[in-house]
Amino acid sequence: MPSKHSDIPPVLQEYNPPQDPLDIIHRDEYLIVLNKPAGLLSVPGKAENLSDCLQNRVKAEFPGALLVHRLDMDTSGIMIMALEREAQGNLGQQFEKRKVSKTYIARVHGQPEADTGLVDLPLCCDWPNRPMQMVCHENGRPSQTEWRVLERDPVSNTSRMELTPITGRSHQLRVHMLEIGHPILGDVFYAPLRITQAAPRLLLHAQNLTLFHPKSGEEMTFTAPCPF
Repeated sequence: MPSKHSDIPPVLQEYNPPQDPLDIIHRDEYLIVLNKPAGLLSVPGKAENLSDCLQNRVKAEFPGALLVHRLDMDTSGIMIMALEREAQGNLGQQFEKRKVSKTYIARVHGQPEADTGLVDLPLCCDWPNRPMQMVCHENGRPSQTEWRVLERDPVSNTSRMELTPITGRSHQLRVHMLEIGHPILGDVFYAPLRITQAAPRLLLHAQNLTLFHPKSGEEMTFTAPCPF
């Protein structure tokens, strides 16, 4: 059963995050933009051995850094932290009011017939198996994901897709791709074993993020090139 307190996959016996130095995409006096590697927690877990995370690594170099949002441990890509309290509040409001737009790249099993689509399926926590999520039309929160096929590979029977979450539910992209029959490669939570084992990591990457600067109000887009 998955841990009740963290995003550590249930099959993971040890937590050995990558030890690369911080990959800083942008920094000013109000915010810092980072490229989080796959395999590193965004925030510390409850267990003593789960203290190493992006938040703590950033705070070691920038003690005033404040959390704004998270990425799953297995997901790589753009993550933003605030460097002062007012900026944290401003950025948090942008996320809450959906003024922030994010684009992910994923490699999925199979080949969708259409080139684009929208998944509109409500999600809620699968409490006996927390932190896993599930589709629930009775109690789920509205959840929408736009998708677009970038490339089809008939040899491997996989597709490279651009995913744009309209809402920001936990594990939304993983569950929505599973529900339309195209689980993400390397997904230890939701994919069948053969699809989990088809990649050395979860092939999901937060590539682009657009927001408004918390001080100037300028619209800014940050990019972290997809590593797969």
